[in-house]
Amino acid sequence: MPRYRVLIADDHPAILECVSEILSHDYEVVAAVGDGRAAIDAAAALLPDVVVLDISMPVLNGFEAAARLSNCARAPRIVFLTMHEDPAFVEAARNVGACGYVVKRTVAAQLVPAIRLALNGQSVFPAAEFRYEPRPAL
Repeated sequence: MPRYRVLIADDHPAILECVSEILSHDYEVVAAVGDGRAAIDAAAALLPDVVVLDISMPVLNGFEAAARLSNCARAPRIVFLTMHEDPAFVEAARNVGACGYVVKRTVAAQLVPAIRLALNGQSVFPAAEFRYEPRPAL
């Protein structure tokens, strides 16, 4: 059985490496790129089934990249992987056609299941009560 193909876009090399390692057990990671424009170009060339996007990236942010990817003839499923825990970001992700939204602090437990659900035509987004609570300064 062929493995689903995943492209990862994040501007932090350590995150790209960590996420690639987590996903490589279940999926074929076809590329790991550092900005939204590179994600669009790689998706056009490699035709991934899923694109995992950070929101805050240079050149094109994740929302801009997702909107363009969603309009492609063979649009991949989009799952955001981000540090943003604000409901407005979650709503913006929905509005650009994403299937999922995972917070980076939960990547190890939630990214693989979120991708699995997206590939099955389902969506996974945080509950409406999802709120950002800043940690106290040390």
